[in-house]
Amino acid sequence: MSGSGRLRSVTVPEPLDEDRLRAALTGPYAQVDVVESTGSTNADLRRAARAGAADRTVLFAEEQTAGQGRRARTWVSPPHTGLYVSVLLRPDVPPHRIPWITLLAGVALARTATGLGVDAALKWPNDLLANGSKCAGVLAEADDGVVLGMGLNVAALPGDVPPGAGGLPATSLEQQGATTTDRTEIAIRLLGNLAELDDAWRQEHGDPIASGLHAEYRKHCSTLGLRVRIELPGDRELVGTAVEVDTDGQLVVRADGGGRRSVHAGDVVHLRSAAG
Repeated sequence: MSGSGRLRSVTVPEPLDEDRLRAALTGPYAQVDVVESTGSTNADLRRAARAGAADRTVLFAEEQTAGQGRRARTWVSPPHTGLYVSVLLRPDVPPHRIPWITLLAGVALARTATGLGVDAALKWPNDLLANGSKCAGVLAEADDGVVLGMGLNVAALPGDVPPGAGGLPATSLEQQGATTTDRTEIAIRLLGNLAELDDAWRQEHGDPIASGLHAEYRKHCSTLGLRVRIELPGDRELVGTAVEVDTDGQLVVRADGGGRRSVHAGDVVHLRSAAG
């Protein structure tokens, strides 16, 4: 990812403890593996999915050399500084509920960060922000199931990492005062939160209202109530006020030109509060 470099010293966390991860996560998850380096954990799990890997197969990497974010952007994944993890999900829910997986992942990240004492919020749909800087992101890809990739900055980042989309600087849990930078502990918390949310969502057949996912997402989403600029495919943009997240996970915007529009994909830039 990218970094604000606000700390002068950089703490390099200990390597991920595969045995500890497996002891804590086996049961909720079918398989948990850690590799030292790979191009992309998402790409690896997509291949595994086509080969018949089980629901909730998990792959962590200490380093990614070809990670990608949304719209095929480069995802910088320095070794041993963050959590780079992909999870294969095969939920038995109606197809129109599948987009909620990325929002569910955002809630899991927000739960994890706030549980570590970080003042975190979500920028629709699933970017984890802390004090206006990006701390984590999510990429979900359909391939014989859904491969959900999450990247979370843990250790303090160097100051030479460029900003992300929309000029958004990045930060890390350490830079935001997290109570621990033990990546194994953070990984256990993150995947525990993900499994708990996913269980409730699946139990309600993907219904975000009945499962409580919609309400919890709204609680964490700082986009609501803000004036926003949304960069849409085809070099188009929409400017207005974000007023709601609908039951399909779309962002509802009251456009400056009048009327409401529902957006299912696009890069959101926060402008200011609607009253500002």
